[in-house]
Amino acid sequence: MKPYLFAAIGASFFATSLAVHAADVPAVLQSKCASCHALTKPESNSLDRLWERKGPDLHYAGNKFNKEWLVEWLQDPAKIRPAGEFYRKHVKPGTKEDVVDESSLAPHPKLARKDAEAAANALMTLTDPDGLIEKGAFKDQKVAMSMGAMYFNKLRGCAACHSAVPGKGGLSGPEMATAGKRLQPDFIYSYIKDPQKIDKGVWMPKLDISDADLQKLTSYIVQLSAKEDKK
Repeated sequence: MKPYLFAAIGASFFATSLAVHAADVPAVLQSKCASCHALTKPESNSLDRLWERKGPDLHYAGNKFNKEWLVEWLQDPAKIRPAGEFYRKHVKPGTKEDVVDESSLAPHPKLARKDAEAAANALMTLTDPDGLIEKGAFKDQKVAMSMGAMYFNKLRGCAACHSAVPGKGGLSGPEMATAGKRLQPDFIYSYIKDPQKIDKGVWMPKLDISDADLQKLTSYIVQLSAKEDKK
């Protein structure tokens, strides 16, 4: 991480009077996150970089994640991407079809609560300066879960790569069952609308979708977490 970013994060922590010492926060990001994640905007958008990265870019984490989820998840990480960051590196031939090679997946490190809070606070200061996320785009209009499931599973084909229910759906993309807790709604909306704008070269296709349908699909994904909590 560059010196000026350290200073900016430190100033932000001082200004908001957080309990964590400002000088400790960059150290947490540097030691716990930087080896696998881009904390500043990458200079290269090449496919090689995309395929070789160990974890998703975090330079816009403050526009992507919900802070409360970050704090809890960093203490006890659950698998989000069943087949890893780049699925082609983590599959092997099975009896009937390719299967995930679990032995090739490295577990995400666990952080103590103090470090998790410090890292989450610091990550939330990393925001998008380029207008990648459409703030206020999601209108929070509830959709019937049956209709949302139809969009997700059949009409838009999301289930080919993502799971809306644990144990069902695709494995090459992140699971969506907990996405409502994990991700900010405007990020979900913006990413579905144009994945390449946010994550250049990523294999998720840009859908030919109306705003009304995009709102419904986003609403369904946001509501999935509430459905899981009731189980």
